[in-house]
Amino acid sequence: MRKIIVGAFVSLDGVMQAPGGPEEDPVGGFRFGGWVAPFFDETAGATIDELFAKPFDLLLGRKTYDIFAAHWPYAGADDPIGPLFDRINKYVATRNPAFRTTWQNSHVLGPDALAAVKALKSEDGPDLLTQGSTDFLKALFENDLVDEINVFTFPVILGKGKRLFGDASFPRALTLVNSRASENGIVISKYARAGEVTTGSFEFDTPTDAELERRRNLT
Repeated sequence: MRKIIVGAFVSLDGVMQAPGGPEEDPVGGFRFGGWVAPFFDETAGATIDELFAKPFDLLLGRKTYDIFAAHWPYAGADDPIGPLFDRINKYVATRNPAFRTTWQNSHVLGPDALAAVKALKSEDGPDLLTQGSTDFLKALFENDLVDEINVFTFPVILGKGKRLFGDASFPRALTLVNSRASENGIVISKYARAGEVTTGSFEFDTPTDAELERRRNLT
């Protein structure tokens, strides 16, 4: 069975929109496109290399696919990511039935993208790595399909923008596999699935009269 592995650049307040440049995704009047570039450093680059070192296929939403297809095939041999992305399979989720891929080794997931993803997960083969793809990621989180999350948290607050998680994400406990801080303050953390969410309490065994009154006031 294949894993779905998320790779995400996020701000401290969870925004992941348009990390790569001003024209990448200005939807909604987002004006901070390219916010990753001033912080990107050697440690972040090395961690990306580690993420790409194991065999994988890409699992992308259509907007991120379009961004990648307009960039990586033209990156040239000096950038190893371009030839790597050319070579591997790229699976794209789109609501447009007329959408046609233009990039080699690209495959449309079809009208029921989630069913297609579940079928891919059940097969033998390389893991499925997401990049960007905010809307599609929300569907993956809502349907409990994500196995591992690699989050690069940048020391910046962006306010409005597309975020990594939505309110409908499937409740899930995670284990921190490893974490490191880069020289420019990027906190890079890997999380794996760890079963159901558990809860506890710091309340008194016998609630005070003030606490009981507080609870009554909540309703």
